[in-house]
Amino acid sequence: MILIVPCCEKGKGGGHLTRCMSLANDLHASGRNVRLFITPQTRDLTSLYKLMSFNPALCITDEELIIKCEELEQKINFIILDNFQTSDSDILRWKKMAPVIGIDEGGASRDKIDFLLDILIPENFIKPSANIFSPGFLFKNVNIDKRKKSKSDLSFACQKISVLVTFGQEDSAALGIKTALALSYMHSLEITLLMGALVNANAERLPENVRILENIPNLAKHLYEYDIVITHYGITAYEALYAGCIVLLDHPSELHKRCAKSSGFQDFKSKYFIERLNTIKQKCELLAKRLKLDKENSFSAFVNGLNPQVNKECPVCKAEIGSSICRFNDRTYRLCSKCGIIHMDRINTLPFEYAKEYFFDSYVKQYGKTYLEDFNNIKIAARGRLKNIKSLFANVQGEPSLLDIGCAYGPFLSASKEEGFSPNGIEPSQDAVNYVKDVLLIPAVQGFFPGGHNFKANSFNVITLWYVIEHFKNCVAVFSEIKKLLKPDGILAFSTPSFSGVSGRKNLRRFLNASPADHFTVWSPKMCKKALSLAGFKVKKIDVIGHHPERFPFLGRFAKSRTSPLFWLLLAASKLFALGDTFEVYAQNKD
Repeated sequence: MILIVPCCEKGKGGGHLTRCMSLANDLHASGRNVRLFITPQTRDLTSLYKLMSFNPALCITDEELIIKCEELEQKINFIILDNFQTSDSDILRWKKMAPVIGIDEGGASRDKIDFLLDILIPENFIKPSANIFSPGFLFKNVNIDKRKKSKSDLSFACQKISVLVTFGQEDSAALGIKTALALSYMHSLEITLLMGALVNANAERLPENVRILENIPNLAKHLYEYDIVITHYGITAYEALYAGCIVLLDHPSELHKRCAKSSGFQDFKSKYFIERLNTIKQKCELLAKRLKLDKENSFSAFVNGLNPQVNKECPVCKAEIGSSICRFNDRTYRLCSKCGIIHMDRINTLPFEYAKEYFFDSYVKQYGKTYLEDFNNIKIAARGRLKNIKSLFANVQGEPSLLDIGCAYGPFLSASKEEGFSPNGIEPSQDAVNYVKDVLLIPAVQGFFPGGHNFKANSFNVITLWYVIEHFKNCVAVFSEIKKLLKPDGILAFSTPSFSGVSGRKNLRRFLNASPADHFTVWSPKMCKKALSLAGFKVKKIDVIGHHPERFPFLGRFAKSRTSPLFWLLLAASKLFALGDTFEVYAQNKD
């Protein structure tokens, strides 16, 4: 089930309702199970249902929602929240049910919503910025084929000028009648006042030269018929601009006024707009280009293709989810207030798998060589890691048993065997597992940890994960299984990127934007100690590596060559202050 929650309150207009009804209609027509959540309210929506050709059977109330989910054992895939300004308590309520995608959310708790989609709220108008900003989602019904041809001159001398006045389905500020009256004395105007389905205003005092329509079904398809559209900031304003009309705005609220000004729309001033008509027209054309209103995107197709992957609790320590710190088109990052680890939610499923291509084509794109071509370099680094592991051993008899999780093609396993360990590997890629078993002659199993194996409890002296921990969606389950498989005082060792390195400190947003799509957690040395302690491990040693003098702000561009004295000075500073972009951690099982 897709649940759509619109703003139904009286006084908040009808734009949220009509947008959600249209979306529900489209999703239902495509075969999706969709429901529109209607809260108890006083106004009668019958006329709006009729105008939108909406089947009230698709509506669901609070009580019905609980009953249907229980009776039909249905899971809500995600919730579309188009609620204007949502309270903390309401956001928490919906988040407990399913991932929440907020549309044009203007409330103070905006940062708590899983994914933000701004269609009408100007880009960067409210913090935090949305995951996606796309006015193009509005233009499904705009009649592009009959868009008005540009007129070289708009003046009383050459033609009649057609004007549409519309202020939404409710127009609680009665701006429609006020504007129509202000225009009625200009007899060269052909004025049409559109009264919304929820408007209760008295239009009897309007002069005869103002044509009154109670509604226009599919208004967007008829906007091309008008030279000028006077409305408030909202869906119709963008649709009219897209349709090639001159668009002028009046403001029912301070928020509408601020949004209009931020977006670049022109205000309606009845005494002056005729004299400036051609100038305003040029500004509208420039605004349409600046807002990139040159194509439509199917909103229903976008929503229909969503499959959000959202954490209901911190994937490292199970703490309550905090606020977002960074948003991108496909993901949202949050910082856990308890363990301090950054974790990611995805708006859709992971776009690739850990198969052979991951270690060849994808690896070449990132490192310029295949994984097997890089095998010996990784093996050299493995010897240093094994030296650190050996320094933590106490009274281990015989060959220490070792499990390498995400072993790939086995360079660490190969080095550990040469160093006197009894190694085993587990790896999702069957091709990599075959190489480890058939070429390196080391035991390995194909599977996804923490499942996918038959290892017994207390089997290993050492468990390692080299640049693997960040790939897990649920680190709690991973650490629990590792503790089960480790012997008492056994060693856990892993490496991972650090958000407290020079790149993360320089620009965290840029650092996270460059983070691979399959890195679900992002760590730092300091926060790692706390997170591992909560998981039942005692950190014994941390090595900060991945030092890059050339990435330092300001001075880094002068330190790209190893022959430069500044390179070595910044390298020393990076090591002294632990500013490397990756780190290795060595911890001991506290049980």
